[in-house]
Amino acid sequence: MLYTLAGGGTLCGVAALVLLIVSTATDFWMQYRYSGASANQGLWRFCINHKCHAHTITVAFWDATRAFMLLSVLSCFAGVLLGLSAFANGTKSRRVRTEGFALLLSGFLALLALAIYTGVTVNFFGKRFLDWRFSWSYIVAWVAIILSFAAGGFQLCAYQKNIAELPPTNVQES
Repeated sequence: MLYTLAGGGTLCGVAALVLLIVSTATDFWMQYRYSGASANQGLWRFCINHKCHAHTITVAFWDATRAFMLLSVLSCFAGVLLGLSAFANGTKSRRVRTEGFALLLSGFLALLALAIYTGVTVNFFGKRFLDWRFSWSYIVAWVAIILSFAAGGFQLCAYQKNIAELPPTNVQES
């Protein structure tokens, strides 16, 4: 049971890592119409009629969202590495527990990034552009958050099962 939980957690962690990287790197967090043309934007640039440009304004919410997403990717990467190394060396309870915390941290950081992005988009861009919607990169980030939390939960459950299955230590009485 321990290897099943830990393996499922590591598999969810790998999937979360791939989705976090894809959502952070792509330009489809929001789609809208700009002067009659289709446009989309990501964390790093915006595109109008398939011509992409770097964001020209530096606003704190862009920096905060980027920073939290990059920290989420790094935390998820560390968690996946810990999970793979735990399998390579036989399941080590400390590594499994640390992987669980790293994956939960990754999910929390991505959740924070999406909360910031959602709040600013709805309050600022939602009023500026009438015909807009969140796009697939944004949705992929939400799926990555769910997978990251699930992966962390699986790892912590595997750790608890491992602790519960350990034989009690014999204490010799003198």
